[in-house]
Amino acid sequence: MTPPDLAALPPLREALAAEGLRADKRFGQHFLFDLNLCRKIARQAGDLDGAAVVEVGPGPGGLTRALLEAGARVLAIEADARFIPILETLAAAAPRRLSVVQADALAADETSLLREADLPREALVVSNLPYNVGTPLFVKWLTGAWRPTGMVLMFQKEVAQRIVAAPGSAAYGRLSVLSQALCAVDLALEAPARAFTPPPKVDSAVIRASPLRNRPDARRLAALETVTAAAFGQRRKMLRSSLRALGGESLCVEAGLAPDARAETIDIPGFLRLADVWLMRG
Repeated sequence: MTPPDLAALPPLREALAAEGLRADKRFGQHFLFDLNLCRKIARQAGDLDGAAVVEVGPGPGGLTRALLEAGARVLAIEADARFIPILETLAAAAPRRLSVVQADALAADETSLLREADLPREALVVSNLPYNVGTPLFVKWLTGAWRPTGMVLMFQKEVAQRIVAAPGSAAYGRLSVLSQALCAVDLALEAPARAFTPPPKVDSAVIRASPLRNRPDARRLAALETVTAAAFGQRRKMLRSSLRALGGESLCVEAGLAPDARAETIDIPGFLRLADVWLMRG
């Protein structure tokens, strides 16, 4: 049941109008005022009752409200100081369940911020990510020192499609391999541009990412990043050419791959074998 304090809050549009605020292109801001859509996004994370959640770029707090309604304890990281008063009003309506921090999420130390908010290190990330930092944030959470227990993230649709793309598809690339080597990923729902204010030029989509148990360790992951950078850096070339600096044809043969194959046809296990062979040779 929605806490009465949250239910009494004014609609998001009114809260923004009262502060005279608009989206700032510098921060890649596009607001979701549709609370039903925000609730759908929150539901993709499963049962949130009592769960610790990190949200980046909450803006006026539409998704934040949905997370709090679902019973989550939220750490909201917002770079734009203009929204802090609105978010603090929201925090007052959900005592001890919302901590607001003004910070650049790319540089933030999530472990420290969670500790300061009296939240466990084991937390989910649920966010409508700012377009201009969405991909680097995702890669940070995939590979960085702090890794969430799961992610539900809104991206530009094209980026979401790259994350979940299968080998042989036009969207398949480095981001696909890195994502799927570390997580089980799927496209959860789509959101048309008209759902946002101001509407972006492209549609958006939400992905779910659940960390795999048998994920590559740090050395193997670094090797995977090296071989995928080389392979997809010249994706039109055959692997024998694109991977020449790493061993070329012999590297491919030892990994059980055809040297005349191209990067977009190689599946995740194939890239992991390339990484393993390159590591052994190193």
